[in-house]
Amino acid sequence: MAFLTRFGDAYSPAMGAPLLRRSPRRPESRGRAPLTLVVTAHRPVAEEVVELHLADPAGAPLPAWQPGAHLRLTLPSGRQRHYSLCGDPADRFGYRIAVRRITGGGGGSVEIHDELHLGARLTARRPRNGFAFCGEAQVLLVAGGIGITPLLPMAREAQRRGLDWHLVHAGRSRASMPFTEELTALAATGVPPAGGGGRVTLLAGGVPTGAELLARAVAGGAVYCCGPAPMLAAVQEALDALDGPPASGRQAPRRRPTALHFERFGAAPIADGRPFTLQLGPGGRTLPVPADRSALDVLREADPDQPYSCHQGFCGTCKVQLLAGTPEHRDRRLTAEERAAGALLPCVSRAAEGETLVLEVEPR
Repeated sequence: MAFLTRFGDAYSPAMGAPLLRRSPRRPESRGRAPLTLVVTAHRPVAEEVVELHLADPAGAPLPAWQPGAHLRLTLPSGRQRHYSLCGDPADRFGYRIAVRRITGGGGGSVEIHDELHLGARLTARRPRNGFAFCGEAQVLLVAGGIGITPLLPMAREAQRRGLDWHLVHAGRSRASMPFTEELTALAATGVPPAGGGGRVTLLAGGVPTGAELLARAVAGGAVYCCGPAPMLAAVQEALDALDGPPASGRQAPRRRPTALHFERFGAAPIADGRPFTLQLGPGGRTLPVPADRSALDVLREADPDQPYSCHQGFCGTCKVQLLAGTPEHRDRRLTAEERAAGALLPCVSRAAEGETLVLEVEPR
């Protein structure tokens, strides 16, 4: 660890100064101090997927976390990104994440793949959990591609507790699906599932239907799903169909699971969107926001350096200051006081048709 720390100090940019521009009107967070982490391992685990192990530079124990938790990392470039923890919560001396390379995305995954090295320093917010594992007695875990990351610790926890669990992992190919060997080894231990068969189903190639993904769902059990928006929509539609009338008209409808927990990769589809306008400062440039696009996407076209992370209105990274106009706040982060003071999260929030939102423009 001492060698990694010295190596990182020699080759990583200094982390003492703020990495993102801040408005002088925005106070610094008064929460707990961020963590400083060092990269202790960086290796490929599937096509276009790398695994990172992160530790305290001095080897001290890290804050505890539970399955479903994520880290908000500040990369050396200043980009902030959220990644699910996929290691073992019992390991207090290391965090593990896995990152799929997204060429043409916001640059965070490419930076992690190409520019991070052993000993690199990162800062991180302490683990937070918006996708908590409730530990129901019967559990189906459904993952799409890199969506396996929050579900792998859930599978381990379910195995540890002796729950009746099954995991379905779908991907475009076997080589693109991380942690298949780890899952197979986990499934080989313990008591076989109550319904027979194995505990892990791998669906490589093609696009499975919602019914295929839910084939092992148990009436009265719970479903945890993480993946792209089409997968979540297919699962929800298939769940709704379980309560409908039987297709043959002769069989009773199948009882559905009682709970659906999900986490999506990116922004949810825009619901009830209407076109409005952003204005960059009083009398400044105007940016039309179409009904089917977010204000954040439009802002980033005008200013690629606009910070962002979750696209879902819970992290607060993209926060901007509103000077005039009436917004429709759709986030899950800002307090009533912050909204009254003009804070706005453009990743999800919108405005009425024809409304103009005037934003504060930070000096360059």
